[in-house]
Amino acid sequence: MTQPQDDPTGITIRRGVPADAAAMAAHMGDAEIYAGLLQLPYPSEEMWRQRIQDMASQPGKDLFLVAERGGENREMVGNAGLHPAANSLRRRHAMMLGISVSPHAQGSGVGSALMAALLDYADNWGQVLRIELTVYTDNERAIRLYRRFGFEPEGTMRAYALRAGRYVDVLAMARLHPAPPQLP
Repeated sequence: MTQPQDDPTGITIRRGVPADAAAMAAHMGDAEIYAGLLQLPYPSEEMWRQRIQDMASQPGKDLFLVAERGGENREMVGNAGLHPAANSLRRRHAMMLGISVSPHAQGSGVGSALMAALLDYADNWGQVLRIELTVYTDNERAIRLYRRFGFEPEGTMRAYALRAGRYVDVLAMARLHPAPPQLP
């Protein structure tokens, strides 16, 4: 998807570009967001500019999307990405999924729009057979979203990450392509 895609809710999904770095730093600097991800507090605009440039410099390796809504002064309300699960030739078919939605935009369709765009890319263009993710076991809203899009739990990893001074568990989830491409 190289062109922005609007849906009836007013959400636009498009590829992220280096000019999104300031909005990404502000978004990922929100304590409610970084607490739910493996991100750290105080992200810088320059760090995000470099990450986005790195992803853009290798087309086809990563897919980084942003969700915006609003009229003339569009606001970033979420982002999502697909990233190689490993550099191994034998794992080329697998990608890791990451997603975040601004707290004030949760429950308004942003997560669903981002997931639909990622899965369309993976299933129809990206030659992705398996998508993997981890989610904190107490993030029930995200787990419901992932299940709705076909992700299944594969196991719980105990004391997986440090969050606000405590070790917390994550659920490993994955989705296999529902109808892998076949020769006619």
